Amino acid sequence: MKIQRALISVSDKTGLVEFARELEAMGVEIISTGGTSALLRKNGIATTEISTFTGSPEILDGRVKTLHPKVHGGLLYVRDNPEHCEAAEANGIKPIDLVVVNLYPFEATVAKPGVTLEEAIDNIDIGGPSMLRSAAKNYRSVTVVVDPNDYADVLESMQANAGATTLKLRERLGIKVFVNTSRYDGAIANYLDNAQEATSSLSLSLPCTARLRYGENPHQKAALYGHFDDFFQKLHGKDLSYNNILDISAAAELIEEFTEPTVAILKHTNPCGVGSDPDLREAWDKAFATDKQAPFGGIIITNCILTEPLARAISEIFSEVIIAPDFDPDARALLQKKKNLRLMRKLARVSPVDGVPEMMLRSVVGGVLEQTRDTPCRGEEEFVGKVVTQRAPTPEEIKALLFAWRVVKQVKSNAIVYAAADRTLGIGAGQMSRIDASRIAIWKARDAGLSLKGSAVGSDAFFPFADGLIAAAEAGATCAVQPGGSVRDSEVIEAANARNMAMICTGTRHFKH
Repeated sequence: MKIQRALISVSDKTGLVEFARELEAMGVEIISTGGTSALLRKNGIATTEISTFTGSPEILDGRVKTLHPKVHGGLLYVRDNPEHCEAAEANGIKPIDLVVVNLYPFEATVAKPGVTLEEAIDNIDIGGPSMLRSAAKNYRSVTVVVDPNDYADVLESMQANAGATTLKLRERLGIKVFVNTSRYDGAIANYLDNAQEATSSLSLSLPCTARLRYGENPHQKAALYGHFDDFFQKLHGKDLSYNNILDISAAAELIEEFTEPTVAILKHTNPCGVGSDPDLREAWDKAFATDKQAPFGGIIITNCILTEPLARAISEIFSEVIIAPDFDPDARALLQKKKNLRLMRKLARVSPVDGVPEMMLRSVVGGVLEQTRDTPCRGEEEFVGKVVTQRAPTPEEIKALLFAWRVVKQVKSNAIVYAAADRTLGIGAGQMSRIDASRIAIWKARDAGLSLKGSAVGSDAFFPFADGLIAAAEAGATCAVQPGGSVRDSEVIEAANARNMAMICTGTRHFKH
């Protein structure tokens, strides 16, 4: 049936004026509310106020305006049901054929630092979800739009079908409503659960953004949900794989630990090498020197615009993905010669903003685990007052300790990192004992021809015994950073003092399982 009457009430007014103007040109009567009505009238578009349409005033500061039989009756009555039609006529209910509604910005509101419970509750939309659900339930007769991105599809369908929309489009838009209202209700429930520390349930609704070819292995099915594209843009190369996406996320978290120009190389989410230098080509050399075998088929990321000299160096080895805030034109042209290499532009910060901890989920048998994301390193201030040895670290050692600490928190546990002030020297990851992680890091450094003399050693968790620290000292480390907290801390500190090592115990553990 031709769309004759539309009800429009939106919080996000993107593209609304143009859309409504097209509807008006097709002879559609427009009913609207509050700010939406004011905007349309300001732009010369005729509209009927909702209170005029229902014959009832908006009350309770606008909280009650669309919760009315003439609205929901007009949405819900089945057009080919004689009894429904008789009831509609008897009660003065006119059909509403198109509903355009998006909701109060609850999620954006509660994401703001310092938001109060009262502000959050005030941004819980009641009338909007009710209209959307009524329209979506009756999708056989009613077209419902919750997303401004769908305006063009609705207009195109109406223009091609003498003012009507297709059933296929109405079905798709109706499903989208229930996905959106489910997510919206889930966000409210999650916020109130956390605000009241009730932790009674977890609601999650995310859009599917990609069906992946397979998961970790070819026999596993996989898909990507959520808003990954808000943070990364693919500029070139094959579609991303499940493992690529995991690696890209790990690489982004690592690079955000650094403010100075830095290049990092990762493999299977673990850093292979990290280097910092004002010259990105030099930063690459420092990172690559840590391990010249593992980077093949790995992920490379920088926190600066990727330059042509760096692109030439990178192009000498096979890489899966290269990530940067942007690429110099010459660098991009050079790298795009490799048709399978994925080039990714990092669009936004992935680590939590101060004061707004991000929820992280992980699947387990029978459910999910939830926690807030690990916090970024705060820099040298994190070490203030944390020296536990007789000797305090020198300024150069502080820089090396800070470098090791930034990297080790991104290495799978048990993790040990040997570092200088501007580069990694040896990395030991994912071992069942900390001493084995240290041995691997030492072996990797020696295999790469790198000296650990005068290096700093970072441990993601405490040294349970003095043997790990002693091994680091024997390898050449002169200082160490670790969380502390072992029942044998005194033994570890005593071993450090006996070897004139400086040691910092931060009190913060950085396990990464």
